[in-house]
Amino acid sequence: MCGIVAYIGKKQAYPIILKGLKRLEYRGYDSAGIALLNNNKVNIYKKQGKVSNLEEYANTLDTSGNIGIGHTRWATHGLPNDINSHPHFSNDGKLALIHNGIIENYDVLKKELINRGYKFVSETDTEVLVHLIDDILKNERISLAEAVRLALNEVTGAYAIVVLSQDNPDQLVAARKSSPLVVGIGSDNEFFLASDATPIVEYTKQVVYLNDEEIAVVDINEGLKIVHLSNQEKTPYIQELELHLEALEKGGFEHFMLKEIYEQPRSIHDCFRGRLNAEEGWVALGGIKDYEQKLINANRIIMVACGTSWHACQVGEYLIEDLARINVEVEYASEFRYRNPIINENDVVIAVSQSGETADTLAALELAKHKGATILGICNVVGSSISRITDAGSYTHAGPEIGVASTKAFTAQVTILTLMALKLAHKKGTISESRFHTILSDLEAIPDKVKKILESDDKIKEIAEVYKDSQNALYLGRGSSFPVALEGALKLKEISYIHAEGYPAAEMKHGPIALIDEEMPVFVIATKGNSYEKVVSNIQEVKARKGKIIAIVTEGDVQVKELADHVIEIPDTDENLVPLLATVPLQLISYHIAVMRDCNVDQPRNLAKSVTVE
Repeated sequence: MCGIVAYIGKKQAYPIILKGLKRLEYRGYDSAGIALLNNNKVNIYKKQGKVSNLEEYANTLDTSGNIGIGHTRWATHGLPNDINSHPHFSNDGKLALIHNGIIENYDVLKKELINRGYKFVSETDTEVLVHLIDDILKNERISLAEAVRLALNEVTGAYAIVVLSQDNPDQLVAARKSSPLVVGIGSDNEFFLASDATPIVEYTKQVVYLNDEEIAVVDINEGLKIVHLSNQEKTPYIQELELHLEALEKGGFEHFMLKEIYEQPRSIHDCFRGRLNAEEGWVALGGIKDYEQKLINANRIIMVACGTSWHACQVGEYLIEDLARINVEVEYASEFRYRNPIINENDVVIAVSQSGETADTLAALELAKHKGATILGICNVVGSSISRITDAGSYTHAGPEIGVASTKAFTAQVTILTLMALKLAHKKGTISESRFHTILSDLEAIPDKVKKILESDDKIKEIAEVYKDSQNALYLGRGSSFPVALEGALKLKEISYIHAEGYPAAEMKHGPIALIDEEMPVFVIATKGNSYEKVVSNIQEVKARKGKIIAIVTEGDVQVKELADHVIEIPDTDENLVPLLATVPLQLISYHIAVMRDCNVDQPRNLAKSVTVE
């Protein structure tokens, strides 16, 4: 969840690290800190709150030096405050350490270290690590890298760490297990380390993604060396970054979230570019081509995900079962591994994650792999852990998503799942040629239809103004629009802090209808399709209780317009593709309500973008 960044080279480290922390702040913004080696001493600067607080604090201090580490925190152990902020340091002040993850056996290690005379100043699990490394260094008289290796062999949990030492002024030591870490290789033995590539792309395109239980030693004089926890040396695999710097800027938009909502015509198109041709009538997902028959013959497809990605999987379940007639189950990754699931070698497990680093989803994959299932991945970040652990998969090519509340990642994931459903259905023969070509044509037209919806932003903003002070909201949908209702409610909760719930429209009568009164806004996806008349009946039930109806309808609708307080029209499309359109106005409503309530849209309270701890 936290963001870590480090630099060693000939340039001044502080401005590079500070800029990197700003790029990583979406991973956590409870506190921030930097440790620099200057004047032959480790100096630490840290502050509760956002990176800007740290910047203001350090503005008048000496921030010279060409080696340093930085951290932006999402709190797990210990309150967000200056003391619990990273970096943490050894009692003698010679070692500093930053950490993303959780040390599960920290309490046992802490008691042992206290018995050896170590004093703890924070409430964090991380402080244990720096004292443990220090203790090994002083007792074993070995190199810093070897001390880190031995210390990590005593640790249970997840970590990405970087260690800075006063006695090793030309070197940084980093390591990872279950938390992401990437090494950027600059010119003339200059190195950058970070939780992801966003702080690195400005300086180099050459990167190495560390694998689990690998330690990286970056040295100004000796270059990069990678060693496994087992003490086996590894050859670094250098990759070329595809990320572009302009994708990390707001591009004139007030918030990253709004920019990413408006990027969806492009991101959806990039998802299917080269993967479908409506005129010629084909779909191709090269990443899973060798596993198509395995998917068709599977006893079942199990999709595992968290949050917004789980909602995308719910849409995928409807599509694959409807079009390809293959049994699909969707599981919360966070629950999957703890309920002793029945998995066998005839199952295919598909993990869906924006970051490709979600801890619960990775753990679910490990379990499925252990039980012999085929494991596939759908993620956005090239080189991420999920892309490396899976047998095969597909990238969404949505581009960096900086806003914590996911928008374009959702529609990108749904696009990939739609392509998968179509490919399997066509190959299996469960869809007619005419229907196949019709859906392909409609899918190709989706980006232009999203553009048309975005042109209604001013009207959507007016609706947001009416309901910005609501305390509760209900979202209703049927079929593949039910997950859209869930996603719409999640967006409102995440960024405006209004309590909202999504339900299948017919389930409203089984409880939620008790909440409806003249103060309750009810958002209903009421587009044309097999369930249209049923949804109209549900709207009438809400109106009978004086609820306020905001309906997402197909362009030209007449019946719902007569019942609803507000309607938002979306272009006509195949019923299976409605989620790609209906979700956009719900994203915009949540965005505008959050702005009107003066909420931090890009960095909502208590949330972080990439959930790398369980």
